[in-house]
Amino acid sequence: MRYKIVICFLAAGLLLLGGCERSERKGGETETVASQEENEEESQGGTAAVTGGTEEYRGFTLDHVLHSEENGDIHYNLYVPDSYDGSEPYALFFTLPGYEGLYFHGVGENLYREDFGFTAREYNSEMIIVAPQLSDWGETSADQTIALAEYFLANYNIDPDQVYAEGYSGGGETMSLVMGKRPELFTAYLQCSSQWDGAYDPVVESRTPVYLVIGEDDEYYGSGPTQEAYDNLYRRYQEEGLSEEEIDELLVLDIKPAEYFESQGASNQHGGGSLFAKDDEIMGWLFGK
Repeated sequence: MRYKIVICFLAAGLLLLGGCERSERKGGETETVASQEENEEESQGGTAAVTGGTEEYRGFTLDHVLHSEENGDIHYNLYVPDSYDGSEPYALFFTLPGYEGLYFHGVGENLYREDFGFTAREYNSEMIIVAPQLSDWGETSADQTIALAEYFLANYNIDPDQVYAEGYSGGGETMSLVMGKRPELFTAYLQCSSQWDGAYDPVVESRTPVYLVIGEDDEYYGSGPTQEAYDNLYRRYQEEGLSEEEIDELLVLDIKPAEYFESQGASNQHGGGSLFAKDDEIMGWLFGK
């Protein structure tokens, strides 16, 4: 009998420990990890196919997963302002990382390495920020980004006139594919230190503003592909009969000289693309649309 009582106490203790939240420390910050059941998100139409994140980093909850029948598990990190309660429409911002921020490099690596998701909050305090961690910079990740955008537009109170996107390096390749498929989902797009892999005509048809910025001697891409993308979009707008002034409102080419990077202590131009996140002219253009 005594052994049965001891076993019961041990079992009860294990259950208690299993149901408690545990704390982890990463990057010098304490993060709370809740049970998966507590992190099951709910949409306006009921329980959504989303597993909630389990760690916190600088206001973001890390590693939410949208379970998509068509596109598989889509990992993303999420910032929702404390003031959001669903009663008023908020802006929405997608920031797609370069290669080192992809999911297989580790949860949260995109946020540890890039500042776009953090500096964006300086431009609009009433904005939900989604930082996907995808698996490549091709069609699969483009389709997953579209699925995420559709999910947030359907399940959060979002102002459809304030849906922004930014892509850096490989993330720019992904977002250019998204723009070639579903540009109407977005209010404006900022492409940083990348190249355009998507179609052009859908962008012109939707009149979605695009800002292309890259170093003149970007070590990875060079500036040639960005110039070519600008020329292709510009020519199509001309063929649509738009004036120079009208095109300038929709399309910006910003090729930065070496001095831009050197004066700010950047050792190379491609990695120096991270400086664009702190450039008021660039970020101000995006969130001013």
